[in-house]
Parts: sequence; C-alpha cells; structure tokens
Amino acid sequence: QEKSCHLSAALLGEDSEISQDQLYELLKYAALGKCHNAAQPSWCHIYHQSHLAGVVVVVLHEMSQLHFYRFYLQFKHLRKVFRHRFTLAPSANFPISLYGEGTNLKPQNTPQGLTSTSSECITKSSDLQCDPIIRRYGGKKQGLTSYTLTLEEQKKNGYPIEGSPRSKGYISTECDQQRTDSSPLFGLDCEMCLTAKGNEVTRVSLVDAQGQCLLNELVKPESRVVNYFTRFSGVTKKMLLPVKTRLSDIQTRLKKMLPHDAVLVGHSLNFDLQALEMIHPSVIDTSLLFARNEGRKFKLKFLAKAVLGKEIQCEQKLGHDPTEDARAALELAQFFIKQGPTKVAELNLEMLLTAEKLAEVSQNKAALQPKGCGFQEQLNEPPPLSKPCFLDCLQVTGQKPLLLGRQGLDSSGLCQSNLSTSNKQILQRALEDVPLSKFSIIQFSLGPEYLASHLHAGLYEKVRSKLTDMLTIYAGPFEENFCMKSVKKEFGRCGPIQSLTVVTETFQPYVCIQYEVLEAAQLAVESLNGAEVAGSCIKVQRPVTAAMLDCNVLIKELEQDVENEGVIYVAGLKNSLTETDLQEEFSQLKDLETLFLPKDLQSGKHRNCCFLKFQKTQSAVDALEAINGWTMKGSELRSRNALAPGHLWRWIWQMNHSNGKQGKHIFYEKMEQLSDSEQELRKKVKKLDHHIKKLYRSLQNNTLCIVLFPGVN
Repeated sequence: QEKSCHLSAALLGEDSEISQDQLYELLKYAALGKCHNAAQPSWCHIYHQSHLAGVVVVVLHEMSQLHFYRFYLQFKHLRKVFRHRFTLAPSANFPISLYGEGTNLKPQNTPQGLTSTSSECITKSSDLQCDPIIRRYGGKKQGLTSYTLTLEEQKKNGYPIEGSPRSKGYISTECDQQRTDSSPLFGLDCEMCLTAKGNEVTRVSLVDAQGQCLLNELVKPESRVVNYFTRFSGVTKKMLLPVKTRLSDIQTRLKKMLPHDAVLVGHSLNFDLQALEMIHPSVIDTSLLFARNEGRKFKLKFLAKAVLGKEIQCEQKLGHDPTEDARAALELAQFFIKQGPTKVAELNLEMLLTAEKLAEVSQNKAALQPKGCGFQEQLNEPPPLSKPCFLDCLQVTGQKPLLLGRQGLDSSGLCQSNLSTSNKQILQRALEDVPLSKFSIIQFSLGPEYLASHLHAGLYEKVRSKLTDMLTIYAGPFEENFCMKSVKKEFGRCGPIQSLTVVTETFQPYVCIQYEVLEAAQLAVESLNGAEVAGSCIKVQRPVTAAMLDCNVLIKELEQDVENEGVIYVAGLKNSLTETDLQEEFSQLKDLETLFLPKDLQSGKHRNCCFLKFQKTQSAVDALEAINGWTMKGSELRSRNALAPGHLWRWIWQMNHSNGKQGKHIFYEKMEQLSDSEQELRKKVKKLDHHIKKLYRSLQNNTLCIVLFPGVN
C-alpha cells in the first residue's frame, strides 16, 4: 500500500480549544512541508506530509459554533465526515490570522532590484556545490542518456512500467532498441479532461527534435465527461462533438511514428503517459531534470521564460497549447544537454523565481485599491511585521493559492481570486478549480440578511434555552417530608449538578435538577426513571416544550457523532480522586488512550465525572459493561456513551454561567421575525451542508480539508 497522509490530533476537554497561531502552524506545515522553516504543528501531527495532495480551507462567513449547534441536525454531512473538531479562540482580525501576520515581502538576503537579467543572479562556482542540479548530475557536460530516468526513478515518480499491476492493459510503444547519446528526442504533451473513469486524453501533440509538429490531434474520451478543464486545456464540448478519433487510434499512430530508439521529453510526462495508457522505456522529464530541493518542481511556464526567454501559456489564450508546451519541454532538455549542469545551475533559478514572485506581489499590491469590503478593509490595515505572510511563502514556492467567495477575501494579489454572486456559483468554480490548486480557500455565506445582529442574538437565546432544557430533568412525585439530601446524593451520582430546586406548584413535590453536562442528565433519565429514591417510586423526565420534541433524535445523533466514537462518560467519582489515581484505577481497561477529568472553569476544582477515550470502539463498549456497577474507593460508578465533545462541554459551561445575558432585550422584540427567518435559515444551512458534501466528495485522496466557523469577531 502507498503511504497515506493523515492527521493525528487526539485532544479532549480543555485542550479542544486552539489558537489562530496553532491553526497557522497546521496550514503552513501542510502547504509547505519543511521548507521556509515550517515545522510540525505543536498540537497535532501530520504524517507523510510529502504525500499531501492539497489543502482546502472552507470558510463559512460570519457563522460560528452557535450556528453549528443550532442547526446540528441540518449539518448532517459536515458532522459525519469531519473527525476532528476544535473551538477556535476568538480573533479580532480573522483573515490576517489565517494568512499569517505581516506583509513585508522582501527577504533579508534578496539583493535590491533583482531581475531575471541582473548580474547578481549569477552564482559563484564556489556556491554551486550545494545546488540540487550539481548534486544530482555533477558539474560536467554529459550526453542525453545521462539525463533519462532510470527504472527506479520512473517507479518512484508514477510512470507506467511494464509488468506493473497499475499498468495492466497499457500499450507499449515497442521502442526497445538500446539508447545512445545520438538517439532522437521527441516532445510530447497531452491535455486532459475529467470523466467518470478519471483523467482522459482530449488532445495530443508530438514534436520532433527540430520542433516540427508531427501530431496535434483531438481525442474523444471513452467515458462521460464531468469537467473539460477548458480554462486550462482549451478544449470545449463543442470541439469534441465531431471528433471520431479514439485513444486506441492515437496509440497506434504513436507506435508507428516513434523510432525504436526514441527518447520522449515532457514536463511531468508521467501524467501524459498514464492518460495515453502507454508504456515507454526512455524518458526525460524536465520537471525533474531542473532539480529543486525537497521534491519541489518548477513550472514549465517559469522555466520557458527563465531559461529560454519564451512566454508560453499566456493568460490571453483560452487554455494551454499542447504543441507549444511539448516544444518548450523539448527545447529545455536540449538546452540542458548542450550547456551542461554547471551553466544551468549558474542561472540560479531559485533566486529568479523568488524575485519574480515578489515583484508580481508588489505590483499587485500597488495596483489594488480598497473596495470597502469587510475582509478587504481588515487586510488593508497595517499589521505588525512579526512573521512572513503565509501567502507570501506559498508564492515563493511557485504555488498561487486559489480564493473563491462572495467577499474580496484577499487584497494582496497573492491569490487567484474569483468573486461569485451565489454559493452555487462558488461551488461550481470550486469543483473545477480546486483539483488544480495545491492550496484553496473557499468562502460560503448565508447572506447578510441572515447574519443581522438581532437574528444572532435570537439564535443565541434559542440555543442557550434548548441546552438548558436538555441539561434539566424533573423527578417526582416525592412524599411531603422527603429527604432532599438523599435525592441530591442519588442524582449526584449521575454527574455534577448545577442547581437543585423543589417544585411546589404540584399536588406532590417534585425536584428540578439542572446538570452541568449532557451525559449526566441523560444518565439520570435512563437509570433513575421508575427507581425508588427517598422512599418514593419516581418518574424522571425532561421539560416538555416545543423545542424539546426532537430531543431524543438530537441525543441519538450526538451519541453517534464521529467525535464521540470510542469515548465514554463515567460518573460517581469521589472529588478527592486525582487524575493520577484515575489513571491507575482505569489502567486495566484495554486500549485506553486518553483520560479527561473536567474542572470547574472558575474554581479549578475537579468534577465528579470523567471522560475516557479508547483506541478502538469495541474496547469502549467492553469498558462500559465493565464499569457500570464498578465500586471505586467506596463509590459506585455509572457510565454511558459520551454525548458532548470537549469543545461543546466548555461552551455549555460558559452558557450556563452567562445567565443568558446576551441580547435578551432584543430577543423578545424580534421573536416573531426570527421564527420566519429561521425556517428559511434551516433550508439555507441544509443546502450549504449539501454544497460542502459535493465539494468534499470531489477532493483527491490525501487532501487536508478544514472547515472554519470564524464568527463575527
């Protein structure tokens, strides 16, 4: 199996809040790897970062954790797919926090006024020994056979190989004659579209060593086309309608045209040969020939301009010209062979690229005028120059981030930006463009009419009210002179109690108990309903209100939430027990990964409950059976599956202690308007969830996808 890139972040409770700096660490390392001093994030770990296909950040404009839990049932896909969830500490300047602070674009070691023709770009020979080109090929001129990829290099870079399971059914060019330094070179380039089968060829170009075009043919894909990639390929549906040529015809023609000792040249030629479903034993790949550190690659467009002085893939043209690209790759290989590694290294391509990118950024920034958009206004504020802008770092590596949204997120010119008028348009562009970008930021919005402050205040009150009802249980009836101490003790075994009051409006007394955690209230309903407490057989239930009619559905969905897989709640602990005591007591449980002992966020004292996270779901099931009825230090334990991840637990605590002060005076005045708006809002959120689902399903394997609810502050 290939190594897969994955993220490890097992945090519970108080650790489930991360800062903007921690988010920045994650994005920077994911996008840049070890270059530009990017290090593994301090709070999580990305395994096999070099296998990462891309990074996609979805920003839900002005939506917060409040929206997520108010519309928890509507966010059906979002909560089932994303396994890690964290509270993001508030930031006064969200976009700057996301991109990194500072817009000082000039590296300290960059000469003033550096351009592609500057004499300062020529590197002294004493410095060349560290150049990746010299390290790979040495300094002396060699024949073309020294630059063809070995079989091992072809395997490593995904080339079709004879006998490989991945190349089953592929056609060989049958160019099996021994290569010499005088073997003929041929430039090859293909344009592809996305079909139900994967990438398929839509156009093929072949040029000979003199740059003469031997083949420039449109090809009809076998499967239904999902995306023509017209902006890049130049191929449209209309162009392919009359085309009769199929892939098998092209394979036959190439076999006839190529001599038996032909050497194919191309830029990332592995993709072209895979799409052609052909195997060729001798290739020169210019993306590897012009070597860079840490596996990075120069783009063909940059190499053509820096080495050959030619402009290709111009923005004025619709799509790439495969003949132009094939010829450029061929000429680059011929230049390298003729001049030798030392001359190529002396061009100092890395410095030229840096200079080009920084010049482009500076021009864009100078040309842009503020447009009054909220995000733009924030980015135009002069931030502190404490660390390089995240997008600058991406620019220097040759990556231009993709930015899609209704708002003008980026005012720096660092991104390929596209403003759309609706979420649907944004989604369509994302489906086309995200697969072609290494770093994308996609911004969806509910629209200004749904983000007004009075609606936000009303939502807050509704969520607070519903959570309070879910944390509350009524128990009774009791005898007139029942023992309150016994009731408090029995219900306290289910978890920490926020308040306990006697209900006197009824014929016989009842008690109203509000817990601090959802699990405690649910445990009380499940274990004490119908039980005998303080000498009475009682009924235990939650408040009956319109908002609570779907409570059981919500509890079930929370229990099945991916974040709660393998996590159980344990109550009935003595307050004197320390975390070390608990680690020791629970050490016999199989596959125990993490123990979280909640604290009162004001007093810092431990509560009488804890959460246990297990490496395997079955181990959590077994632990539940073992713990229920277990006596620890004279106290009987009760347990159940977890309902509230750490970030929700913290949020509930804050809500409980805010006493609903946020916006109550507005809430009652605007209730009727909120009710109508919320119905529409539910539909909007459901559709938004569907958009995220479609975008997520279109992503390549090994893509890091982050969804942000940045809130209004």
